Amino acid sequence: QVQLVESGGGSVQAGGSLTLSCAVSRYIISNYCLGWFRQSPGKEREGVSAIEVDGSSRYVDSVEGRFNISRDNTKNTLYVQMNSLKTEDSAMYYCAARGTYYCGDYLATYQYNYWGQGTQVAVSS
Repeated sequence: QVQLVESGGGSVQAGGSLTLSCAVSRYIISNYCLGWFRQSPGKEREGVSAIEVDGSSRYVDSVEGRFNISRDNTKNTLYVQMNSLKTEDSAMYYCAARGTYYCGDYLATYQYNYWGQGTQVAVSS
């Protein structure tokens, strides 16, 4: 069974930083494209960032230059470091795995087969 477990969410003031983590199995970290997605109340889930096994990554324009995605094969963990947070970054954040080596359309939600339960991020002004 594929499991993804997010952690690291919380409340922070605008301009602050948070790092989210997603624990996965050794097989997933070594073989699957992984991504971070977010969803705010009343909005569709959107792709934030994704990373292939070789480290190639993409970001949605709204977080480019502020967020950094990484994967640590030694710790079986996916990360996203979020800096200069804005109130509009507030959302439930999910990590997801696409059951393939390559990401294809990196931020397309429909491509991802496996999802975590999410971790909440709240940014206040």
